[in-house]
Amino acid sequence: MTYCVGLLLNDGLVMIADTRTNAGVDNIAVFRKLHVFSTPGERVIALASAGNLSHAQTVLSLLNEGLENPDTGKVETLMQAESMFQAAQMVGRAVRYVFKTDGEALEKQNVHFDVSFLLGGQIGKGRLRLFMVYAAGNFIEASLETPFLQIGEHKYGKPILDRAVTYQMDLYDALKIGLISVDSTLRSNLAVGLPLDIAVIRRGANAAELTYRVEQGDTYFNDLRTRWSEALRATHQSIPPPPYKKA
Repeated sequence: MTYCVGLLLNDGLVMIADTRTNAGVDNIAVFRKLHVFSTPGERVIALASAGNLSHAQTVLSLLNEGLENPDTGKVETLMQAESMFQAAQMVGRAVRYVFKTDGEALEKQNVHFDVSFLLGGQIGKGRLRLFMVYAAGNFIEASLETPFLQIGEHKYGKPILDRAVTYQMDLYDALKIGLISVDSTLRSNLAVGLPLDIAVIRRGANAAELTYRVEQGDTYFNDLRTRWSEALRATHQSIPPPPYKKA
């Protein structure tokens, strides 16, 4: 499995993805799941994947090498999309293409077609946008009311985001909350693991302000984990116990 989160904020976009893949407890590996496509000053697109690694890598290859546009008949790459909406449509077409090509063979092997993506970024003077693309190729978009989207093993990290994330918060405060969300997932699910890949994109810059990999032993991440655990313990100890004992 995996865990990826995207946070769309007034100041920009934060994307975080883990790197663990597994096909059983004795077959665990590290693969990059967050990819950044960029022509600085012109466009920046971040794409994170969850689900079957083979399906995700095939979709990524199609987006890099080109996919036929059914409206024009031209073969286009993700870097040729004229808007983020068109980019989301292209990711959806690539997902459907992989299912059409491999779906029947997968079913014969009892393999479920399982892949999803977070797509975020900005093209030219268009809006900074964040989409979640499902395994059917359809997608939804983040909004002011719901400024974050998750894919993969998201249930452990979602409560923190629900309570803490607002559209107006600072980009690096959002990155901190996102890392706490990932840490909660790491602690509760062995299918999610370090290293973590991070991308921070400031609105209007059309370039990634930060791309970073959090490795095992990262000083800041270890300190954040320790401080969060200590803060939780201190907070629950400071709250009065429930007054529910019988008189």
